[in-house]
Amino acid sequence: MKDAPPPLPEDSGFDLRARAEMSLAFEPGEPPSQLFRKPPPIWHRSGMRRVLAGLMLASVATGTVMATSPPTLVRGAIDHEYYERTLRGNFMEAQPLLQHLGLAQSTAVPGFPQLMRPCDIDGHLVYHLTTFFDKGGMVTVFAFDQPVALKEGSGWWSNVHWQVVMSRDGKPLVLVSQQKKALAVAAASLLKPPA
Repeated sequence: MKDAPPPLPEDSGFDLRARAEMSLAFEPGEPPSQLFRKPPPIWHRSGMRRVLAGLMLASVATGTVMATSPPTLVRGAIDHEYYERTLRGNFMEAQPLLQHLGLAQSTAVPGFPQLMRPCDIDGHLVYHLTTFFDKGGMVTVFAFDQPVALKEGSGWWSNVHWQVVMSRDGKPLVLVSQQKKALAVAAASLLKPPA
């Protein structure tokens, strides 16, 4: 068994007098407010800081995605291309398609055509051409029947490369491909001056 601590010495007369004088010097009651702990403001708490940091990161990520996303018509064209990627056949004559591609003087569709058909993308009549270029790959070209407001640009979205180019007639063409090199070959073929 451990030894008990030694007993405290008895209060001396001096101790008793000092304690009595101190009790008369200060009024009994509540301690001063500066002795109480004040809780930190809510934004100084670590949990709240984590929540604010998470919200800020989420908003930056959302803003980045929205800033890099293509125009609505291009996104619609990419979705359309995804669902018709394996479709093959000629569902229209070549001459109306060539006119909308800005190739009215040509007699042959560029590349090795896999699919030619009119389609609807977001309420717009679109002429869809999926063609294969020997030194590039498979490219889908969308030509709009009515004028649309699309600026030239390019990017990568939904696992495909896209590019908006202006045809010889000044109408926008949307090119979609899984290979970036194919876009360059298709744009060169569609935009080269007639021989």
